[in-house]
Amino acid sequence: MPEERLQKLIARSGQCSRRDAEQLIRDGRVTVNGHVAGLGDRADTERDHVKVDGKALRRSEPLRYLLLYKPREVMTTCDDPEERTTVVDLVRPHIRERVFPVGRLDYHSEGLILLTNDGELAERVSHPKHGLVREYLVKIRGDLDDGQLRKLMAGSVVEGRRVRPRSARRQFASRGGTNSWWRVEVTEGRTHEVRELFFRVGHPVQRLRRTAIGPLRDDRLRPGDFRTLTGDEVQALMLDRPLRPPRRPRPPRSGESERRPAKARSQPSRAGRAAGSPKKRPRSGSRTAS
Repeated sequence: MPEERLQKLIARSGQCSRRDAEQLIRDGRVTVNGHVAGLGDRADTERDHVKVDGKALRRSEPLRYLLLYKPREVMTTCDDPEERTTVVDLVRPHIRERVFPVGRLDYHSEGLILLTNDGELAERVSHPKHGLVREYLVKIRGDLDDGQLRKLMAGSVVEGRRVRPRSARRQFASRGGTNSWWRVEVTEGRTHEVRELFFRVGHPVQRLRRTAIGPLRDDRLRPGDFRTLTGDEVQALMLDRPLRPPRRPRPPRSGESERRPAKARSQPSRAGRAAGSPKKRPRSGSRTAS
């Protein structure tokens, strides 16, 4: 095999994303044939001995792509020093390959998250420069007036960088205005980004659920459920394009039977016991911004 960049080799082994592999190299934790590697170095795993933290790089595994509904109070990491449940713990009994979560979803949030061992796709989904849209359903205390909505859309500085939501649309407000639900789209994907945006306009988030990652959504998944992505979904993620709707069956021609086909049953995979069911989805509202 020809030589390849080290970060690509590490990512393809399923150890971490390409972006994290670059940081491992910067930190001096990667060696090639006993010598500390640098960014830009190349290697051939058939000939060279590549190690990370003194351990030989694992051989490439079959690529896996999983869509998981992360319950609340689950860590979006591979391991947790406090021994809290992680997203990897939810899929580990069912998946042989070593996968890692793509992007972040904080401990108290829930919703869709990707797990994979494909470093190239992980970088494509997680890096802010690609601008992949993430959609959230957010319950806040109180409701936004017009001025607060304008301030929300103007954005705030989060982790040293100004971020703005791509759109914000109110879905539902309770009687008396004690709380409201908003559907929000962002492209940065920074830690606590959505929570910070609402907090800084005076409306702390009470519940947050990620409902879409780029073209991916699946309302059938419940907390703890996961499934494998289809080939079309993987391709749509890599190209950031909408998924094509399924073809409608053609109407029967004259003389053909119009017998209705048997209804197929589809059941998503489960990773352990579901951690409760989400509440009834809020109804559509009227106030929007985009």
